[in-house]
This record gives sequence, C-alpha cells and structure tokens, in this order.
Amino acid sequence: MNKLFAGVMLAIGVTAGLTTSAQAQKLPKVGIGMSGWTGFAPLTLAEKAGIFKKNGVDVEIKFIPQGVRHLALASNAIQCAATTVETHVTWNANGVQITQILLLDKSNGGDGIAVRKEVNSIKDLRGKSIGVDAPGTSPFFVLAYMLKKNGMTMNDIKRVSLSPQAAANAFIAGQIDAAQTYEPYMSAIGDKPESGKILLTTKDYPIVVDTLGCPRNFIRQNPKVTQALVNSWFEALEMIKKDPAKSNEIMGAAVKQSGEQFAKSSTFIAWQGREANHKFFGSEIGTFSKEAAELLLENNVIRTIPDIGTLHETSFLK
Repeated sequence: MNKLFAGVMLAIGVTAGLTTSAQAQKLPKVGIGMSGWTGFAPLTLAEKAGIFKKNGVDVEIKFIPQGVRHLALASNAIQCAATTVETHVTWNANGVQITQILLLDKSNGGDGIAVRKEVNSIKDLRGKSIGVDAPGTSPFFVLAYMLKKNGMTMNDIKRVSLSPQAAANAFIAGQIDAAQTYEPYMSAIGDKPESGKILLTTKDYPIVVDTLGCPRNFIRQNPKVTQALVNSWFEALEMIKKDPAKSNEIMGAAVKQSGEQFAKSSTFIAWQGREANHKFFGSEIGTFSKEAAELLLENNVIRTIPDIGTLHETSFLK
C-alpha cells in the first residue's frame, strides 16, 4: 500500500514538474535593449535574479549600442529599450515610435567630460579633438548641451566619433584631447589621474534622465507584460536595499566589475522609485523634453519636433 501511494505521489510530482516546466516555457518573451550604463543595472538584476520570471515574463537583456538600438526596435529584434529621454524624442521624430513607461534613473555625476590637466574651462576645448558618440545618443546630447550653455556649438570642436567606452580608452591612451563618456568608464579615467581630469559632469548639468520605453502597439497588446516589467523594476530596487552586496555582485558581473567596483560607480547615479516616477511623469518630463527637442533640432539630429505629450504612458505606475 505504501509503495502504491509512493508511486502515485511520484507520478503526481513528475506531472507537476512537467506542468511547471511547460508554464515556464510559455512565459511571454521580451527583449530589452540597453547598454552597460550603471543606471540600467537593476534591469540586469531583475533578469539574473529571476524577478522578471517570478512576475510572469521571460526577459532577455541585450547590450546594443545606443546609436543603433532604435534599429533593433524597428526590426522587432527587441521589444523595449532603455535610453535617455531626449533619445526617445529623437527616435519618435525619426519614425521609430516608442512610448516611455518607466523612469529608471537620473545621473548625478555619472556622465561627464574628461580633459587634460591644463584645461580649466570648456571654452579651452575650442579646436580640440573630443571623443563622443554619434548624433542621436546621450553623450552627443550632453556635450551639445554643455557647449551651448557656454556659448559654443559642435562646430567649435573637432568631433571624433567614439562610443563612451572607446572614448575613455582613447583618452587614457593620449589619442584625443577630451572624452565625453559615462560610468563605469569615467571611473576608469579617475583611476588614471595622470591622464587628466573630469571637467564637468551631470552634477553641473543634471540633464541625463533615463526611461524604459516600448512601442505603443506592444503596450496595448501586452498590458500584463508591460505591468510586469514595471513591477519588476521596483522589486529589483527593493532587492538592492535588502541585499546590496549580492545585488552589486550580480550587476557588476554584467559589466565585468567586482561588486565593490560597481558599488562605487553606482554612487554617481540615482535609481528612481515609484514616488519619483509619479513626480517625474506628472510634470518634469514635458518641460525637459521640450527643451531637449529644441536643442536636437538646432543640431540637425531631428527635423521636426514630435508631439511631446504622446511620448509617455503613466497607467502602469500603480
């Protein structure tokens, strides 16, 4: 009798296991395109720690350069993307429709421009070579913004098209006069003080704000999945609070940093929780997007300004 009972229970267990496995395989798959920027790292944590799957969505994080991330969206190679607010403006203006659903982070010194020791003002960079990513990317926007606030334009410098990591490496190697970059690559420059210094950062100009966006059709067709993405971000932030050592180790590994190194780079950004999201989408995003769009227009990154009011959706911020 005991053997019969044991056999029945074993069969039930196997069946339950198969059902669970089948359910796991049926989870909707979502590809999120992003970079190794420290501000995006809780998305990596949600993937690696199983938070996304717990909430019913199978997310694959894909590191895709910002300059071509919109092409991956357009071809459906990814379904959502993390990037800066002004980049969302650019993509929409250039025909890649994407709607912001979640405020991720604000840079607090995590983006900046590295210069040689003798440079004391951004005006000293007139005619100098500056490594910066392509038009339509965050580093390009930040440099254009800093230049404008100091009475200059991109025409006043020699722009060398380099990714943030490549710009930092080229600067350290002495190949360019300055580099527009961000964390964790700025810390690499800080670790080599003989190469130069950080002149200006987003502490001076707090203009780097990152959001997660998905095409409006995707959001309409997949409201539960969209909600799961938003919920998972907030749960990842809770995990960071409860177990920072483990969280930093997981997030650091994705960008080839130790937990300690990652913790250091994360001090330059501020991840945004639920309350901050409500505040940002309630008022800040419209004003900032308008100013950003005007600067993008001036620099020929966009030809027309899209309808700013249609570029975000707040219904998932419950």
